Amino acid sequence: MTARVAVVTGASRGVGRGVATELASCGAMVYATGRTILSADLPSQVRRVPCDHTDDDAVMGVFGRIREEQGKLDVLVNNAWGGYENMVEDGEFTWPAPFWQQPRWRWQAMMGAGVRALFVASQEAARLMVPARSGLIVNLSYWSAQKYLGNAIYGAAKAATDKLTADMALELREYQVAVVSLYPGLVRTEAVLAAGDALDLSNSESPEFIGRAVWALVGEGAALMRQTGQVIVAAALGRELGFVDIDGSAPRPLGLEDA
Repeated sequence: MTARVAVVTGASRGVGRGVATELASCGAMVYATGRTILSADLPSQVRRVPCDHTDDDAVMGVFGRIREEQGKLDVLVNNAWGGYENMVEDGEFTWPAPFWQQPRWRWQAMMGAGVRALFVASQEAARLMVPARSGLIVNLSYWSAQKYLGNAIYGAAKAATDKLTADMALELREYQVAVVSLYPGLVRTEAVLAAGDALDLSNSESPEFIGRAVWALVGEGAALMRQTGQVIVAAALGRELGFVDIDGSAPRPLGLEDA
């Protein structure tokens, strides 16, 4: 398993940084992408590749480099996302606004830097995985795909993520390439920690815990195909496969009613 080659998009901070860090610690050869990846707090063995995932040519360059340097790709983690920035505009908190009052840039951010970005990266990854008849694509998603959380654009973007996961899995099944949507719980990202006492972190997860979930899926080998096309809750997978967080805790899996 130490020869696994992985790409983690949007790895400059937050969940992506944690996934890249954990996969590298498990022995994978990790390529981490992001617009500010060169300044990210990542282990030295992680290969940092600057990339704006709204730029198709830049994305193609990332996977072209992997093809040239490694000749294969085992894991793609689609974490790059947009739309969380600028929640306050002109003194107004626009995140929970009804759809007719939402700033239109948020649609473009979530659908372009989020859904379209994972689609393009998955296309490039599939072109490496299909000939090898092996691979795993993980799309980070959330319960807003199934329940109203925050705003209509957020729900539409995450629902699109889960639908792409299901349909890509169907098309890739015959090539033994698995695709899953992975739901984290409350993750102790830099932004969450900055909220201080405003959030109850008693059942939270480290960013590295999501990386452990990805690595546990890799470790399933051929049995992974039973999971393809599914929504997987990281904490529930931890209980199923027996891995814990970096502090030894076992986060309680959140369900639709908790979101």
